[in-house]
Amino acid sequence: MEEGILAPVARLDRWLDAVLVVLLLTCSVRYLLRHDLDAGGVFVLAGAVVLGTAYLTRRLVADRPPWPVVWVAVVVVLWVALTLVAPSFAWTAVPVAFAVLQVLPFPYAVSVVVLMTAVVSVGWSRITDDLDPTVFVGPVGIALVTVLSYRALEREARTRQTLLEELTDAQADLAAAQRRSGALAERTRLSREIHDSVGQGLSSINLLLNAAEQDWESRPAIAREHVAAAGVTAREGLDDVRRVVRDLAPAGLDDAAGEASPDALPDALRRIAERSAHDVEVQVRVHGDPVAVPSTVAGALVRSTRGALANVVEHSGARRAVVSLTYHPDEVLLDVRDDGRGFDPARAGGDGDRGRGLDGIRQRAVDLGGWADVESSAGEGTTVSVRFPLEAAGDGRPAT
Repeated sequence: MEEGILAPVARLDRWLDAVLVVLLLTCSVRYLLRHDLDAGGVFVLAGAVVLGTAYLTRRLVADRPPWPVVWVAVVVVLWVALTLVAPSFAWTAVPVAFAVLQVLPFPYAVSVVVLMTAVVSVGWSRITDDLDPTVFVGPVGIALVTVLSYRALEREARTRQTLLEELTDAQADLAAAQRRSGALAERTRLSREIHDSVGQGLSSINLLLNAAEQDWESRPAIAREHVAAAGVTAREGLDDVRRVVRDLAPAGLDDAAGEASPDALPDALRRIAERSAHDVEVQVRVHGDPVAVPSTVAGALVRSTRGALANVVEHSGARRAVVSLTYHPDEVLLDVRDDGRGFDPARAGGDGDRGRGLDGIRQRAVDLGGWADVESSAGEGTTVSVRFPLEAAGDGRPAT
């Protein structure tokens, strides 16, 4: 059953009880001052006691349908009888009407309140000599306006409560979505870092061991060099695993102060070029004056170089590659060029490890406020370019 429009106002109960008791006492005193204590007076006072007692039993039946409706009917009937006999008790209509608004649904509550207002008008007309239409119209109008105002306030309160609940649910959904998005972003980052560090290291070890196997009989000294290089790569791969777990900068970079030293980045690129130069001649060129760069940017350049050279060795069929590191006043630029067979960059996303490696280079650049670009065409080789600002590393631009 629908609740009354004042049902949520629980604190109102105690005040209504107190107001009714005070009004009953006051009206009884007024009645005794103006009337004799005869049989009629005793009946009126007894009716006041019965009305007060019945009214105060409301909490005993509040949660036991349909007894609240029965309680309203009994109280209203007692009040109507008492008011018609002794109009002085018309003032008790106020707490009774509020109780009606608490129990009955809105349409029924309006009807009962209007009826009570009409009873008040009839009662007061009995103690006046002239018929005054305002005694009937005025109270009824006031009652209607009051009830309708409470109805509007109640609807507004419910609307706000609904909006508040929806907002709370939306915030909970947003928090859950952010947690899922954060977890997905972290998984993507770890996947990219493992691909560009551990994955490329294992690929280099595999190539070195294959080369050692081919040269084992004919060129044992070179084979031993391949095996030794594979061992160095394995140890560095282990360091990469530890650094991925600890989320630190890649091996070869000093991040104690939050920046790599000016020579750390070129030296790290040269070591990567030496390990990657199996059947490909790799040169490292440095343009401009080397400066200290943030360790996160230096780490991204190292991983991008490693991933780009791994693509050159495994997929391009190139004989020569050039790694260019260029320092500008406001940015650092990395270019990895090869003279291989080239490919269509638009289809690289589905091209196995190569597509994932290039996507990782692009995403890593964007995450650190830089951008990456891949230029290639069939028979024309490939150029991978990565650019990072040196001062506003937090302002990301979309990768192309």
